[in-house]
Amino acid sequence: MIKRPRRLRGGETIRKMVRETRMDKSSLIYPMFVQEGTGREDEIPSMPGQFRYTLDRLPYELERLAKAGVGSVMLFGIPDHKDEIASQAYAQDGIVQRALQVGKEKFPELYYITDVCLCEYTSHGHCGMLCGHEVENDSTLDLLAKTALSHVQAGADMVAPSDMMDGRVLAIRRMLDKNGHKEIPIMSYAVKYASAFYGPFREAADSAPAFGDRKSYQMDPHNSREGVKEALLDVDEGADIIMVKPALSYLDMITKVKEVTNVPVAAYSVSGEYAMVKAAAQKGWIDEERIMCEMAVSTYRAGAQIYLTYYAKELAKCMDEGRIG
Repeated sequence: MIKRPRRLRGGETIRKMVRETRMDKSSLIYPMFVQEGTGREDEIPSMPGQFRYTLDRLPYELERLAKAGVGSVMLFGIPDHKDEIASQAYAQDGIVQRALQVGKEKFPELYYITDVCLCEYTSHGHCGMLCGHEVENDSTLDLLAKTALSHVQAGADMVAPSDMMDGRVLAIRRMLDKNGHKEIPIMSYAVKYASAFYGPFREAADSAPAFGDRKSYQMDPHNSREGVKEALLDVDEGADIIMVKPALSYLDMITKVKEVTNVPVAAYSVSGEYAMVKAAAQKGWIDEERIMCEMAVSTYRAGAQIYLTYYAKELAKCMDEGRIG
């Protein structure tokens, strides 16, 4: 035999030399939940090791992230008050707005991204304004734009709309530009599927819809061409980064989006992925670290350049120790 692929697998040095997929801590984003109150770090039952932080406890977790070498965070807010118009989403003293001020004061070197959506702030749990039991697309756009602007004015370095309303990227881009924030990038949850993998997050963020579901605005898991269309539309509207969510079951979409766009592609390893690994590891059925690393490698191999994951600190440690990278 002349061609022997095993020649390049004979030892650790040669395997790393010819590695096709390489990862770096700078590509990691850690999702964090902030809540009202004081002195609390409440563990999320369905997401062991993940917590809701009050603002006085937030700096301690930011310090742990900085020490781990994770430089970017995504903030999700859990307000005490919810109403039909999601008023706390865009309030100057909203929970995310105050979290940004705390973070920027204590750890200005970190990069702060905010989730822009209304589901955590509406009394009905849907991502937009209602007309009867229907989510009204166009009346939601102004509130999303106001929310994004309020985040940037509070210190956000990037905004990430996750609502899946048509036209929201353009509405946010226009609002930011009009108010002198042309330099703020938008990371769009462009290819976001109506997935069962979001269950633990909805517990964490107290954002489950009070009725119905989100299938009228989140994407059908059967469709891939539609995902490409969504990505291209958002790029045309001014999205600087395109996200695919969830990651693990939609690796094909990461690849397709990477092939048809000329912007960076992000992928979100969502709460259900994390919870399944944690549950199986607690049973002793799997090697948690190896599974965590393999999931990350598969996402980068598919084409992601940015990885949102609840395992960010652990992955950073594995990168530092040469077990992944």
